Amino acid sequence: MPLALTPTVCSGDLVMLVGKDRRTFLRTVTPGESFQCHLGVIAFADLVGVSYGAQVPTHLGHKMFVLTPHTDDLIRHLQREGQIIFPKDLGYIALKLGIRPGVQVIEAGTGSGALTLTLAQLVGEDGHVFSYEQRERMQTRAIANLRRLGLLDRVTFHLHNIAEGFFEREAHALFLDVREPWLYLDQARAALRGGGFFGAILPTVNQVIALAERLYDGPWYFLEIEEIIRRAYKTIPERIRPDDQMVGHTGFLIFARAVEREERGERDEGEEFDPDGDLDADSPGEWASPAK
Repeated sequence: MPLALTPTVCSGDLVMLVGKDRRTFLRTVTPGESFQCHLGVIAFADLVGVSYGAQVPTHLGHKMFVLTPHTDDLIRHLQREGQIIFPKDLGYIALKLGIRPGVQVIEAGTGSGALTLTLAQLVGEDGHVFSYEQRERMQTRAIANLRRLGLLDRVTFHLHNIAEGFFEREAHALFLDVREPWLYLDQARAALRGGGFFGAILPTVNQVIALAERLYDGPWYFLEIEEIIRRAYKTIPERIRPDDQMVGHTGFLIFARAVEREERGERDEGEEFDPDGDLDADSPGEWASPAK
């Protein structure tokens, strides 16, 4: 079911219920059924017509907020088969791949569908996601997750070995979440349009080096290797400070653009791409306001 756009709860909405302990529950408002947790029971019929953001009491008198979930909530509540890409990385991946309504994007390594879900929301009704996976159990789980959110029509799932190539051509972007992505760069380039966006995520430096070497010597440009570190803070006004615990390393992100180029010779350190340097050196152009 699509996420609610109305100001009040309707039958069939996917809602998030949150108690005073901040534990969250995602449920579909289903006529004749009820929600039950450690705080008590709420009949779904009692939620219909309630304004989002309001509190509803359980049969034990505990009040719970009724909210619409956002993408981060959806991902954290996915039914999982193995590890997923963390939300802190997902948003940046979508940004670097230039994902917007109407584009065609390919991903390999569907997993439980966290990136699939994110991409499907962003490409809109006129775009499409093509998702490749070799493990049938993983793919089945991802399909169930996307079906629950009403996004299946935006995704085509392939149970296929990408070593044999991708079915699509002229894709806007392609992302690999596989163990040895350097083995599939020829297949990725064949699937991408000229100037298309390539990305991958890897857990170790050894893998990053192997991928970077192949990207550097192939039909790719604007190679970037990045890692995102996120630190949360305690929100009590009298003592705001960093949380005692944090998620450290989740993965290295590698990005490049698909181009046509001559065979490269000796590596030149001066060719290293510095995105911040490019921004600093940007001269006024069509983005600048005309001089008064």
